[in-house]
Amino acid sequence: MNKRNKIIYWVSTIWLALGMLSSGIVQVLQVKEEADFTGKLGYPMYFLTLLGVWKILGVAALLVPKVPLLKEWAYAGFFFAMSGAAFSHLASGTADQIVPSLLLLFLTVVSWHFRPADRKITWVSSSTANRKTVNA
Repeated sequence: MNKRNKIIYWVSTIWLALGMLSSGIVQVLQVKEEADFTGKLGYPMYFLTLLGVWKILGVAALLVPKVPLLKEWAYAGFFFAMSGAAFSHLASGTADQIVPSLLLLFLTVVSWHFRPADRKITWVSSSTANRKTVNA
C-alpha cells in the first residue's frame, strides 16, 4: 500500500470512528435531542440503544488489529445504518438533516475501499488450497 492510500485510509477511518463513536454514545445515553428526533422519525426509543451499542462495537472492530471478517461485518453494519438513516430522513421529510448520515456513509465507503491488505479477508479457493496441499 502506497503512502497516499495509507493516509486516505487512516484519515477516513479516524473520522468515521469518531463520528460513529460519538453518535453511538449519544444514542446509548438517549440524549433528549436525539431521543426526540428518533421519535419524530417514527422509531421506538429502544432502537437508540441498539444502534448505539452496535456503533460502539463496530468502532472497536475497525480499530483493533487483525480480525478482518469482523471488520467486514462492521463496515456492512455502518453502511446499512447510514444508508438507512439517509433514507429515513428522505421518507420523514427531514432531508435538511441528511448531511451527517451521508458524510458517515461516504467515510464508510472510503475507509473500506482504502483498507490495507492485512485488514481484508483473504479468500483461498479450494483448487488453490488443494495445490498447496499437494505441493507441500
